[in-house]
Formats: sequence, structure tokens, C-alpha cells
Amino acid sequence: MRLLLVDEASTVDEALYEAVTPMLAVSNGTMWLLSTPRGPRGFFYREWMGREAWVRLAVPATECPRFSKEFLDEERRRKDSRTFRQEYLCEFVDDHTKLFPRELIERSIRSDIKPLLVDLS
Repeated sequence: MRLLLVDEASTVDEALYEAVTPMLAVSNGTMWLLSTPRGPRGFFYREWMGREAWVRLAVPATECPRFSKEFLDEERRRKDSRTFRQEYLCEFVDDHTKLFPRELIERSIRSDIKPLLVDLS
């Protein structure tokens, strides 16, 4: 296999992704992951945010001449901010059901503080 296209990759099951990637081994083929972000989770998010040698292209609707300003203004009015940013601005926005946003948790992680070890025995 020379080319593996994974459309709507953010919705593809992790197990399927893990099962198809070995198909590229013999041919040294290419994989394309195409998708709208669906939050900061799953293999699509990890590959997008990782340091591996992927070519990453994001084209927000605001930069695409196929979307008129009037259409986008109407969609911005009709949809909640999270949905609009995800669907039209290519943003990995947090699921609104979480108590703490991912960014806050990631900013809270410190490597310069040693953990407090408590003996509970």
C-alpha cells in the first residue's frame, strides 16, 4: 500500500488506527490524516501536537475563499463558540463537560517540584 487516507480521523477508533499503520511498512507508504478537530484526545490530536515528521496543514474557513464572510457570520451567530471554533477555525477545543480545561491542567504540571511521599502503612 502506497497511500493510506484516513478521513475524519478524529472520529476513527484508536484500535483501527493501530491496526492499519503496519500496512505502510513494506511499501514505505504515506499516511494522510484529514479531519476536523474533535477535542484534545485520540491519535489525531497526538499526531497533530507531536514532534514526529508530519506535514501539518490547517486551513480555517476564514482563510478559504469558498466560505463567504456572510455565511461565516451567520454560522457564528447560530452555533455556540466551541462548535464554531472546532468546525470552522480548526481548533482542538475542550469538551464542555470537563471540570478543568486541559490547558489549565497542562500548565499546572511542574517538573521542578518533588512529589510529597507519604508512608500510609
